[in-house]
Amino acid sequence: MREFKILDELYYTKEHIWVKIENDVATIGITDYAQSQLGDVVFIELPEVGREVESGEVIATVESIKAVSEIYSPLTGKMISINEDLANEPSLLNSDPYGDGWICDIQIKDLTEIEDLMTADDYRAYLEAITEEEE
Repeated sequence: MREFKILDELYYTKEHIWVKIENDVATIGITDYAQSQLGDVVFIELPEVGREVESGEVIATVESIKAVSEIYSPLTGKMISINEDLANEPSLLNSDPYGDGWICDIQIKDLTEIEDLMTADDYRAYLEAITEEEE
Protein backbone atom coordinates (compact mmCIF):
# COMPACT_ATOMS: atom_id res chain seq x y z
CA MET A 1 0.00 0.00 0.00
CA ARG A 2 1.23 3.48 -0.85
CA GLU A 3 1.96 5.65 2.17
CA PHE A 4 -0.18 8.76 2.23
CA LYS A 5 0.88 11.90 4.05
CA ILE A 6 -1.22 12.50 7.16
CA LEU A 7 -0.38 15.38 9.49
CA ASP A 8 -0.82 14.70 13.21
CA GLU A 9 -1.96 18.23 14.08
CA LEU A 10 -4.99 18.12 11.76
CA TYR A 11 -8.47 16.63 11.98
CA TYR A 12 -10.04 14.59 9.18
CA THR A 13 -13.37 13.45 7.74
CA LYS A 14 -14.43 10.23 6.02
CA GLU A 15 -14.77 12.32 2.84
CA HIS A 16 -10.96 12.89 2.96
CA ILE A 17 -11.08 16.51 4.05
CA TRP A 18 -8.48 17.86 6.47
CA VAL A 19 -9.27 20.54 9.04
CA LYS A 20 -6.82 22.78 10.87
CA ILE A 21 -8.34 24.45 13.93
CA GLU A 22 -7.01 27.76 15.24
CA ASN A 23 -9.26 29.31 17.92
CA ASP A 24 -12.68 29.42 16.19
CA VAL A 25 -11.39 29.27 12.61
CA ALA A 26 -11.11 26.07 10.58
CA THR A 27 -8.87 25.93 7.51
CA ILE A 28 -10.06 23.21 5.14
CA GLY A 29 -8.45 21.25 2.32
CA ILE A 30 -8.34 17.80 0.74
CA THR A 31 -6.02 15.06 1.95
CA ASP A 32 -3.09 13.51 0.13
CA TYR A 33 -5.24 10.41 -0.37
CA ALA A 34 -8.05 12.49 -1.91
CA GLN A 35 -5.75 14.26 -4.35
CA SER A 36 -4.18 10.94 -5.39
CA GLN A 37 -7.63 9.45 -6.06
CA LEU A 38 -8.68 12.49 -8.08
CA GLY A 39 -5.67 12.57 -10.35
CA ASP A 40 -4.64 15.86 -11.95
CA VAL A 41 -6.98 18.63 -10.78
CA VAL A 42 -7.88 21.00 -13.63
CA PHE A 43 -10.57 23.24 -12.06
CA ILE A 44 -12.10 24.11 -8.70
CA GLU A 45 -15.32 26.00 -8.05
CA LEU A 46 -14.63 27.84 -4.81
CA PRO A 47 -17.18 28.78 -2.15
CA GLU A 48 -18.42 32.33 -1.63
CA VAL A 49 -16.94 34.41 1.19
CA GLY A 50 -19.66 35.40 3.66
CA ARG A 51 -21.80 32.32 2.97
CA GLU A 52 -23.20 30.45 5.97
CA VAL A 53 -22.62 26.70 5.65
CA GLU A 54 -23.88 23.66 7.49
CA SER A 55 -21.75 20.66 8.31
CA GLY A 56 -22.10 18.17 5.43
CA GLU A 57 -23.12 20.83 2.89
CA VAL A 58 -21.31 21.04 -0.47
CA ILE A 59 -18.92 24.00 -0.38
CA ALA A 60 -16.77 23.43 -3.47
CA THR A 61 -16.54 21.31 -6.61
CA VAL A 62 -13.26 19.90 -7.88
CA GLU A 63 -12.80 18.74 -11.47
CA SER A 64 -9.95 16.43 -12.35
CA ILE A 65 -9.00 14.44 -15.42
CA LYS A 66 -10.81 11.49 -13.81
CA ALA A 67 -13.95 12.92 -12.22
CA VAL A 68 -15.92 15.78 -10.72
CA SER A 69 -16.01 15.62 -6.92
CA GLU A 70 -17.84 17.64 -4.33
CA ILE A 71 -16.15 18.98 -1.21
CA TYR A 72 -18.32 18.88 1.91
CA SER A 73 -17.99 21.26 4.82
CA PRO A 74 -16.77 19.41 7.90
CA LEU A 75 -18.22 22.06 10.23
CA THR A 76 -21.04 24.60 10.48
CA GLY A 77 -20.07 28.25 10.22
CA LYS A 78 -19.40 31.22 8.00
CA MET A 79 -16.99 31.26 5.04
CA ILE A 80 -14.43 33.96 5.90
CA SER A 81 -11.77 33.42 3.21
CA ILE A 82 -10.98 31.32 0.17
CA ASN A 83 -7.72 30.40 -1.52
CA GLU A 84 -7.90 32.61 -4.61
CA ASP A 85 -4.67 31.03 -5.94
CA LEU A 86 -6.60 27.83 -6.72
CA ALA A 87 -8.67 29.64 -9.38
CA ASN A 88 -5.55 30.08 -11.53
CA GLU A 89 -3.56 27.13 -10.25
CA PRO A 90 -5.92 24.27 -9.24
CA SER A 91 -2.96 21.86 -9.47
CA LEU A 92 -1.87 23.16 -6.03
CA LEU A 93 -4.43 20.67 -4.68
CA ASN A 94 -2.17 17.93 -6.09
CA SER A 95 1.27 19.39 -5.45
CA ASP A 96 0.70 20.78 -1.93
CA PRO A 97 -2.64 19.60 -0.49
CA TYR A 98 -1.70 20.52 3.11
CA GLY A 99 -0.04 23.85 2.30
CA ASP A 100 -0.65 26.12 -0.69
CA GLY A 101 -3.55 23.87 -1.74
CA TRP A 102 -5.82 24.81 1.18
CA ILE A 103 -9.37 25.61 0.04
CA CYS A 104 -11.08 27.90 2.55
CA ASP A 105 -11.43 29.19 6.11
CA ILE A 106 -14.65 28.88 8.07
CA GLN A 107 -15.50 30.71 11.29
CA ILE A 108 -16.84 27.84 13.38
CA LYS A 109 -20.34 28.32 14.78
CA ASP A 110 -20.34 25.34 17.19
CA LEU A 111 -16.96 24.20 18.51
CA THR A 112 -18.47 20.94 19.83
CA GLU A 113 -18.72 19.75 16.19
CA ILE A 114 -14.93 19.27 16.27
CA GLU A 115 -15.59 16.18 18.42
CA ASP A 116 -17.21 14.55 15.34
CA LEU A 117 -13.97 14.79 13.32
CA MET A 118 -11.30 12.08 13.20
CA THR A 119 -7.85 12.49 14.72
CA ALA A 120 -4.82 11.67 12.56
CA ASP A 121 -4.64 8.20 14.15
CA ASP A 122 -8.36 7.59 13.50
CA TYR A 123 -7.90 8.68 9.87
CA ARG A 124 -4.83 6.42 9.43
CA ALA A 125 -6.89 3.44 10.63
CA TYR A 126 -9.81 4.45 8.38
CA LEU A 127 -7.53 4.80 5.34
CA GLU A 128 -5.91 1.45 6.06
CA ALA A 129 -9.33 -0.21 6.19
CA ILE A 130 -10.58 1.30 2.94
CA THR A 131 -7.36 0.81 1.00
CA GLU A 132 -7.26 -2.87 2.03
CA GLU A 133 -10.76 -3.24 0.57
CA GLU A 134 -9.55 -1.69 -2.71
CA GLU A 135 -6.59 -4.08 -3.09
